[in-house]
Amino acid sequence: MGRPLLSDQHSHHHTHGPDEPSHLSEMDIRVRALETLLTRKGYVDPAALDRIIETYETDIGPHNGARVVAKAWSDPDFNAWLLTDATAAIASLGYTGRQGEHMVAVANTPEVHNMVVCTLCSCYPWPILGLPPVWYKSAAYRAKAVMDPRGVLADFGLTLPEHTRFRVWDSTAEVRYLVLPMQPEGTEHLDEAQLAQRVTRNAMIGTGLALSAEEAT
Repeated sequence: MGRPLLSDQHSHHHTHGPDEPSHLSEMDIRVRALETLLTRKGYVDPAALDRIIETYETDIGPHNGARVVAKAWSDPDFNAWLLTDATAAIASLGYTGRQGEHMVAVANTPEVHNMVVCTLCSCYPWPILGLPPVWYKSAAYRAKAVMDPRGVLADFGLTLPEHTRFRVWDSTAEVRYLVLPMQPEGTEHLDEAQLAQRVTRNAMIGTGLALSAEEAT
């Protein structure tokens, strides 16, 4: 397992929030230029690209990760497997592919809250979380998640107890992370399909929590 960037991080004040737009990276500019060129020459069908993007956003997207979390909540053996060998445990459910070859799962507890960031670009586990949200790729989020994780949660409308410690994990081309959120109270009677509905993308990044009974209704 990799090491967190920060542990027991104290807050610092920054003026940027996760919803601020980020400047395009050099790679983003090149990709868009290439897409435009190939489209003009008739090599790429924009409608086909849209279908691929929709597939990752809706079908492949965070629904897969939600199923992984739901199984971990309902199956202690799978939970232990996920935390010791996330790559194999996730693959056993059929979720494999590029950007998900080497996975590590980190579990939130009442004492420790985990958050994932890619400090260099936007490394992200596509097979289980789909396409990364715009804010995940922004320079503002990448900087603030490291310096002030509690402040990032506040930007997302979430406040944790003062005693909660933070661990920020740096996702890379070699290792990508999945946060295993805490199971909401009062959901022990739900089946895996119902539990999966309580799991949000942000909860699996660490910028949110699983939905409570009130929020799920």
